[in-house]
Amino acid sequence: MGVSVGIDFGTSNSGVAIFDGSRVQLLPVDSRSAMPEVTRTILYITRDFKHYIGQEAVELYYRHNVNRLRRFVKKWVGEIDFRGADMHYVRDVYTYVDELQPGRLLQFIKTALRSDGYEGTQIFDRYYTTAEIVTAYLSELKQRAEMLLDKPITSVTIGRPVKYSLNEEGDRRAQETMLLAAQEAGFERVTFELEPAAAALYYEMTLSRPENVLVFDFGGGTLDITIARLGDPHDRRVYASGGISVAGSDFDRAIIQQRMLAHFGKGRGSFAPEIAELINAVADWAALPDLSTPLARGNLERAILERQAPVQLKALEALIFNDLAFSFYNTVESAKIALSSQGATAINLKATNIDLWELYTRYQFEKDIQTYREQIEAVLLETLHTSGLSVDQIDAVVKTGGSSNIPVFTGMLNRIFGPERVKTSAVFNSVTAGLAIKAYEKN
Repeated sequence: MGVSVGIDFGTSNSGVAIFDGSRVQLLPVDSRSAMPEVTRTILYITRDFKHYIGQEAVELYYRHNVNRLRRFVKKWVGEIDFRGADMHYVRDVYTYVDELQPGRLLQFIKTALRSDGYEGTQIFDRYYTTAEIVTAYLSELKQRAEMLLDKPITSVTIGRPVKYSLNEEGDRRAQETMLLAAQEAGFERVTFELEPAAAALYYEMTLSRPENVLVFDFGGGTLDITIARLGDPHDRRVYASGGISVAGSDFDRAIIQQRMLAHFGKGRGSFAPEIAELINAVADWAALPDLSTPLARGNLERAILERQAPVQLKALEALIFNDLAFSFYNTVESAKIALSSQGATAINLKATNIDLWELYTRYQFEKDIQTYREQIEAVLLETLHTSGLSVDQIDAVVKTGGSSNIPVFTGMLNRIFGPERVKTSAVFNSVTAGLAIKAYEKN
């Protein structure tokens, strides 16, 4: 007989849980992770189209790619038909392909759901639609969960942000894509629940009387807020929900743009547009592997020979052509996380032709994300206004999601609601647990 589970398909991390009516069981779906109940939302696709997720995907990527050999071959990709006035001709189009590339690593898969105009990506000789990418990840996650439960999973409740997109059509299309992906992954019955509402359900298990609760769900890709009346399962009320597509990954990019680009040549001279483009692309690690072309290497080496910030451009060349972008991005993310518990940290990356070291303080970080902080406070106050409740009528503020522990946001909540009402739920698991409860209730 099949079972029902809850799945939190997050921007940075994902999880699976099951509820039996009295106890939530978080499934250890990633045995290689320091927290087995949390697996990174990362997909690695090899040249023979095998799929790996979580920590296994990361380890394979490092083993296969860092400091590997490259061999570019010219490949025909199509033709362009030119027509104009009395002229008509056809031109073949070629690109250079690294035939030694062993695999492709995909991160922030969930972000693709809300990206306008993004339909998918070419991976070796196959085109993966957004739905197929999500299906590949969910299929692996489902298989792991079924092995742990020793039962088939037929029904799932999947979390979704309050808004995939500010555009109503984009939001509808994103959920339809998610539904299709889940069905293709083998789930017979698929339902959805707002992620902050799921976290609220988990918090409700701790209540002995009804409360007005504001859930501040702040993860790697979005901030979602739900204000609800909880404590009586027969009389739950959602007063308001709000959100914004700002979260942890945006902060990582802000750090790189504000503090790190100088290590790769930014501000060190007047570069040709193609070099400036490579420097600015450092903030988007996923774009860098696609820039590792013979043309880009030639442009970099020419600029280095001309003594245009040679040390910094050598570091840029190593970052791109030694597949160190993912390592660099993780280093920046780790520094951001460290600043939640300490006042300063070092961003440090050492490899061939790269010796990067930068002291980074919490004060600098808060300055770098000031615009985001103002946007988030505005969304919070707007959602509170929409609920019809005053600050004094909120009994508890529940923080969940990895970004919710960033001190500047904890300070914001303390200032508005008072520190005695601000509580931290299971940062990485409360949404997963709440989705399992919802799956049980629906089935």
